[in-house]
Amino acid sequence: MPKTAARPKTPPTLQEQLPELRPGQSVELLKELHILTRDGKLNQDTRRKLKQVYHLVQFIEPLLQEVLDARGDVSLADHGAGKSYLGFILYDLFFKSMSVGTVIGVEARAELVERSRALAQRLGFERMRFLATTVQQALNHAELPPTIDVVTALHACDTATDDAIAFGLAKQARFMVLVPCCQAEVASVMRRHKAINLSRNPLAELWRHPLHTREFGSQITNVLRCLQLEAHGYEVTVTELVGWEHSMKNELILARRHEPPRPGTTARARERLAQILDELGLQELTSRFTV
Repeated sequence: MPKTAARPKTPPTLQEQLPELRPGQSVELLKELHILTRDGKLNQDTRRKLKQVYHLVQFIEPLLQEVLDARGDVSLADHGAGKSYLGFILYDLFFKSMSVGTVIGVEARAELVERSRALAQRLGFERMRFLATTVQQALNHAELPPTIDVVTALHACDTATDDAIAFGLAKQARFMVLVPCCQAEVASVMRRHKAINLSRNPLAELWRHPLHTREFGSQITNVLRCLQLEAHGYEVTVTELVGWEHSMKNELILARRHEPPRPGTTARARERLAQILDELGLQELTSRFTV
């Protein structure tokens, strides 16, 4: 009998070629963000970046859904947005299929804001807005609503995370999602008063060496931030963003505002915050962490 001709193989779908992508995800967006190459490939660096953003999105999506279920709308402000990787991917995966919800990117560099505006228009992401302003200026910016549901700050360097916290407190954010980066302010104060602290407090040995000053200062900064949030009525969870092999700036702080605030919990957090500032010789930073 004559052999039956073999059926031509069906070309693999994009989802089969790139199993990392979510169903319905915009390939054009990923190319514009340089996560996919122009021929639709992922390299090692972009695969790592995509993994980090996806992991963060997994934490944020349930928070957005919770707000949406509660009030029928949801707003998110992303501080230090840069090229707005996080905002664009959140919009693509969560907001795009809805008729409600707003994503606001706050970025001081005007050229990045203009680029993001053009990309949002090209993709038809109508409920994305971008402001060329600092986080401090955003507190009183006329184009921002009086309240924001979710505040994010991904790899916000040094005191930018503190500014994002201040913004979230002022805007009565229901949730804050923070990935701090490169904290230097507390370490510099510790370094300046090191001799005095060594003479009066044996715990100063924890930051006597310069490397320890930097690392311990970074750790204490985030401890103080968590206590500050708790003092304002937030429940705080601290976890890893991704595995340490992907990034050393890896601490993820998730804060949920408790309604109504629990007086006992907030009072204990304020007391502990003041005690730590005093014990470590950081009294000059009281105004930053007790606002």
